[in-house]
Order: sequence, then C-alpha cells, then structure tokens
Amino acid sequence: MLSSHRLKVLQEVFRTGSIAGAARTLRLSPSAVSHQLARLEEEAGVGLVERSAHSLQLTAAGRRLATRAQEVLDLIESAEKDLFAQARADAGQLRIGFFASAGYRLLPLALSSFTARHPGVELDLVLGQPHELLPDIERGALDVLVVFEHALDTWRPPKGVEVVHLFDEPHLLVVPLGHPAARRPRVRLADLADDPWITTFGTETPVSVLERASALEGFTPAIRCRSDHYEVTLGLVRAGLGVALVPSLGVQGATGVQVCHVEGPKLYRRVGAATRPTNPNPALRAFLDYLRDASARLSVTLR
Repeated sequence: MLSSHRLKVLQEVFRTGSIAGAARTLRLSPSAVSHQLARLEEEAGVGLVERSAHSLQLTAAGRRLATRAQEVLDLIESAEKDLFAQARADAGQLRIGFFASAGYRLLPLALSSFTARHPGVELDLVLGQPHELLPDIERGALDVLVVFEHALDTWRPPKGVEVVHLFDEPHLLVVPLGHPAARRPRVRLADLADDPWITTFGTETPVSVLERASALEGFTPAIRCRSDHYEVTLGLVRAGLGVALVPSLGVQGATGVQVCHVEGPKLYRRVGAATRPTNPNPALRAFLDYLRDASARLSVTLR
C-alpha cells in the first residue's frame, strides 16, 4: 500500500522540480527526501525517478503518480475533516425550527436518539410555520428547519436553501364517532359535501388545501372554522361540529374521533429538512442522520 506521507514527498519533488526544493518545503533533509522516494518506488514496484550526477527527473510513471497524488491527499484530508467534525459534533449548539405537528412524534423521535449520542450539544428549538421560519435559515439564525409542502399548494425554497425530502405524509379524513363515512374503508371528499368542515388557512393565501381538493371534486365546502392548530381541529370534530382533512402527523394518538382514508389526487404533503448546504455546523450532519432514521421509522406507521 502506498504511503500518503511519501506521496506528499513525491508531489513536492514534482512541484518544486528538485529534492532540495521538496526538502525545504517539507522541512526535511535532502537525504531524507531521497530515502522516502526510494521507499515509495519499492511500494509502487516501478521506477519513479531518474537520477544522474547532477540532476533528478521524474519518470513518466512518477509524473502520473505525482498528479494523482493530489487526488489521494485531498480524499484523505476530506476524511480527516469528517472525523474531526464528528468529534466536534459532541459540543456546540444546534438551532432547529419545526412546524407543530412535526413536534408530536417526528422531532421527539429524532432528538431522543440524537441527544443520547450527543448530550453536550445545546439545542435551541423554534416552533413556527415553514414559510415564517425560512428567512431564519437564509440568514443563518437556524441550522435546520423541518418543513412541509402540500402537493396541492407547492412552493420553492429561497436561493441558497436546500430541502432534503424525508417522506410523503397522506391526508386523512377525521370524523366524529359514529359518522357514516367511518364505516367505509375509503371515501371521497365529495361524499361529505353537505357536512360542515373544519379546515386550515392556506400557506400563503386564504385558500386551504381542503378547498383546493374540493374544487377538484366539484364542490365548495361549507367551512365552519379555520385553525392551524390540529388540537383545536380534533376537539371540534370530537364535539360533532364538523369533519376535517388532516395530515397524518396531526392525528397521531387522537382519541374520540374516527379516521378514514381518502381517495383523490395529490392528497398528501411532502415533509423535508431545509438547510444551507454551506452551513459548517458539525452537529447538523449528525442530526440529519437521526432525522432521516426517525422519518423512515415513522413513515411506515403513517401509510
């Protein structure tokens, strides 16, 4: 196996054009440089230098190896930085933004594993809607933001922000106990066109996902209340005041209501993690690994 240290010696001989030049750069004696070159030739099994009484030149094989040496040394340096970053991930601060229903199970599942492995990392958790918190990602006030995007209400991340997809989360129909729709394995929204509805506000417009989906079904829902808090929505449905279309994360562990699968196009939302690819925080990469793992485990239960 080729020694990375000796590759560095060969690279400097190639760059400076002489053993003396390489020796000055590497702070070695000329004899030490010559010795390292000889050992590298033994390792490579091919001649790398041509020596004469007054000069030294690299062979064709030596020049090719010197050129490739930079690639090898870059890979080694990158690996060393990764290991160093992993070591540093045990300290520092991690600032995480998230939307409310991600805080029911997804984020706690990821953070319980992360904090067990990295107890020294200080966490700063910020609750808010994705479109409200995205500017904090842009200006570096947050390291990562758990976001969603409805298939019927899409948006683009700002320049310099990257969104990594975690999983797709279906919308579910939530009805009071004993509602006729609960007796069917799957229902269409149009089957409940005459029911009062509890719905959300739109992401950046007054039009909610329910209203967009209902328009595709050919009806306009009678909206009794709007709330972006799913605890409120579930409480109103539980009291028999209406029915609701709720993402799966929002109904986890809900009692006193019945949940039905819905037929219809694009009745799901995409959950992802928004970051700045240039963010140097070493704790971020470690957290994203735990977030992906939690997403994979949780998405199985949401189907």
